[in-house]
Amino acid sequence: MGYREIVKVGDPVLKKTSRKVEKFDEKLARLIDDMKETMYKAEGVGLAAVQVGVLRRVVVLDCGDGFKELVNPVIIEEDGVQEEQEGCLSVPGEYGITRRPATVKVQAQDRNGKWHVYKGAGLLARCFCHEIDHLDGILFTQKVIRKD
Repeated sequence: MGYREIVKVGDPVLKKTSRKVEKFDEKLARLIDDMKETMYKAEGVGLAAVQVGVLRRVVVLDCGDGFKELVNPVIIEEDGVQEEQEGCLSVPGEYGITRRPATVKVQAQDRNGKWHVYKGAGLLARCFCHEIDHLDGILFTQKVIRKD
């Protein structure tokens, strides 16, 4: 495993749409392992591959309930509304209140291509939404409804 440099706001790669993962191989596993190490070292709760300069639909997160790896994630259900503070490893020092679903259900593959469904509420729901937005070139700053 290895630490990867986190791309910061201003880098045009953050505005690009990530491509679907088609190959489930050692290169993907290494990317996921490196992202996991990078996220923990940076003391983040989530990281999308685009944040380390890789335009693939891969997300890692740990919102306090254990590590999750999501390949080709899609939100398949959402319910309710929450307004909470968000920040981002790619936008250091900036925070704002965003409006997100209170609960979401996400379908994603793991590093071996096996499908899983995850349910999240509160912080986990926000993490899912935030990281999946990254895969579509959207930063949380575009969703801020007010500064705190």
